[in-house]
Parts: sequence; structure tokens; C-alpha cells
Amino acid sequence: MVRLVFIAILLVLLTACGNIGLLPTSQLVQKAIALQLSQTQQQLNQQLNLDFQGFEIKRLAITQEKPLTIENLPAFQVRGTYDLILKLPNRQLKQLQQPFDVYLQIQKEGKTWRLLLPDKSGKDTQRIWRSYLIQ
Repeated sequence: MVRLVFIAILLVLLTACGNIGLLPTSQLVQKAIALQLSQTQQQLNQQLNLDFQGFEIKRLAITQEKPLTIENLPAFQVRGTYDLILKLPNRQLKQLQQPFDVYLQIQKEGKTWRLLLPDKSGKDTQRIWRSYLIQ
């Protein structure tokens, strides 16, 4: 009986240790979305000569975290919604319940995460990913 209890405790501890730091947090997902939005914002500023003065991400809700492997490293496809506030010179635009679908990958050392974006120019059968460090 004592042996079974010991094995059960050991299994719980091993399972808990295996997951520490390997799941993307809400804060990490918010940073990834902000990185993706800032790239889009820069492109729009250049093409349309707009004067964006920043944005805020609020009420992030993660609905799915799907583990997968991309280029032999663990990754997650994370889905959910967020509220976006775009800041313009004379007003703010609110876009509520914006859906997101981001791919996040933890690096080999387990200390840093990267945002993965599929390369749109890759027309091969195998997806090509662009990778951006999330700070």
C-alpha cells in the first residue's frame, strides 16, 4: 500500500516537472500577438502613410493550446480572442473579440520562445517558417 502511494506521488511530481515552463503563458501569447501586430502596423504605415501611435491588447482569452513539433522542436498552436485598441492621433479604434491563431516554439535550451509565421512565398508541399524571438 505504501509502495503504491509512493509511486503515485512520484508520477505526479514527474508529470508536474515535465510541464514547468513548457506551456505558453497568456503574457507570452500577448507578446507574440503584439510582435505580429507591430510588423503589420509598420507595413501599413509605409504603404498608406498612416500615423498609428500604438495599440493595446486587452482581455486575451486562450481557447486552445495544441502541442506539435515544427522542425524537430516542440511548438504550440495557440488560438483564442483578444480586444484591440488602436491609437490614432485624434481618436482610438476598438476592435472587440479579434480571433488569433499563433504558433509558438520553445528553443532547445528551454529559456526562450519564438513566434513562427508560415512563409507565404513557400509553395512547396512542406511549410517554410519564419521565426521571430519574443522578448
